[in-house]
Amino acid sequence: MAKCRGCGPGYKSPLDAMKGPREEIVYVPCIYRNTNIEKPDYLATVDVDPKSANYCKVIHRLPMPNLKDELHHSGWNSCSSCFGDPSKTRNRLILPSLISSRIYVVDVGTDPRAPRLHKTVEPSELFWKCGLANPHTSHCLGSGQIMISTMGDPYGNGNGGFVLLDGETFEVIGNWELPGEAAPFGYDFWYQPRHNVMISTEWGAPKVLANGFNPNDVKAGHYGQSIHVWDWTTHKRLQSLDLGVAGAIPLEVRFLHNPDAAEGFVGCALNGTVFRFYKTQKGDWATEKVIGVPSKKVEGWILPEMPSLITDILISLDDRFLYFSNWLHGDIRQYDITDTRNPRLVGQVFLGGSILNDGLVKVTEDQELDGQPSPCIIKGKRVPGSPQMLQLSLDGKRLYSTTSLYSAWDKQFYPDLIKEGSVMTQIDVDTVKGGLRVNPDFLVDFGREPDGPALAHEVRYPGGDCTSDIWI
Repeated sequence: MAKCRGCGPGYKSPLDAMKGPREEIVYVPCIYRNTNIEKPDYLATVDVDPKSANYCKVIHRLPMPNLKDELHHSGWNSCSSCFGDPSKTRNRLILPSLISSRIYVVDVGTDPRAPRLHKTVEPSELFWKCGLANPHTSHCLGSGQIMISTMGDPYGNGNGGFVLLDGETFEVIGNWELPGEAAPFGYDFWYQPRHNVMISTEWGAPKVLANGFNPNDVKAGHYGQSIHVWDWTTHKRLQSLDLGVAGAIPLEVRFLHNPDAAEGFVGCALNGTVFRFYKTQKGDWATEKVIGVPSKKVEGWILPEMPSLITDILISLDDRFLYFSNWLHGDIRQYDITDTRNPRLVGQVFLGGSILNDGLVKVTEDQELDGQPSPCIIKGKRVPGSPQMLQLSLDGKRLYSTTSLYSAWDKQFYPDLIKEGSVMTQIDVDTVKGGLRVNPDFLVDFGREPDGPALAHEVRYPGGDCTSDIWI
């Protein structure tokens, strides 16, 4: 972390963060829901220090006190948005549960290598105080409060509202959005106070996606295709920007890290697109599609065409590179976004997926590849499933990937993940010219966990990272 007198957690700027120390441990939520293993989800602490005797090993496991929570994404009690407040410390990890609607607060300050449970916020608190359920993304605010987006109401319908927690007691304060202002669906969000704006995205109604994906639910309007613009000061929803069929299921949203920037990107899963959103000269917000990954015509799959399914995106701290994962096709891509309107593909690696050359799916028409990719084998282990969640080192030189998307969809699309568990891999990044290369010496195999194969999801660094820290 930054060393200076009178400063709070994190770093003064994104470029300062790039000079931070190399990551030595990471936190990874591991899920047992839908695996037929009756054990609670847990938070794994993984050693990623190449100088350590425990390199690539899980060194601690913190089981949750309940079953079938579906841990998913995590956030902090305070981050770089509180850098100017010396009273704040990044010592609690906020762990929302996507299905049970519990929120766990984990003490990572007392012993970072052995986190312990600090508090549990029960679902009834969200239900009764906010009318919300299915919490997803957690961000700390410069005010010291914690804000968590939600996907549903207590009945499983879509509801894009936001829960506020007290940053000291972790009590539920209430809704962030004004009465009647919630979006039809919710998922991710990112705020940019210098432009008095927040952008939120949409997945779908929890009651239809809880147990798997049915394309008919998209046609029935149970999945979203809009992003929403909010006034950061008044909490009013100002615009809902319909991305159309091309932008169906907009998931992860990322502003550029520069707090003066008035633009960013959103990855849209269903049809493999990335949209740029930006502030216009009039002062409102607009979008344009800047990347499209062509679907592949296939035989031996559930549909005659297979979309790439972009499921995670992130931006390097210097705002130079955009990365995303194609969970069905099986690749990770790196784009140079120096010209944000014209991203340029500069790196690509395949780590699995549904179109491998020894699988059951035959690609009959491909606009990008000359042949189907080979399986990825690291340290003698064939990577099961496909790259999904991404996290980039502060200096931008190491990209981590895990292979679980969401347990019900894992079970549907990659049943081998349920049997074998997921893995965590590392990709070396060329930060000069661009380029990606799989590190052949790095593999964390969650198939060998003591209680059986687990599904590993998001990667989080104790000192903050490019998907959790926001500068104001």
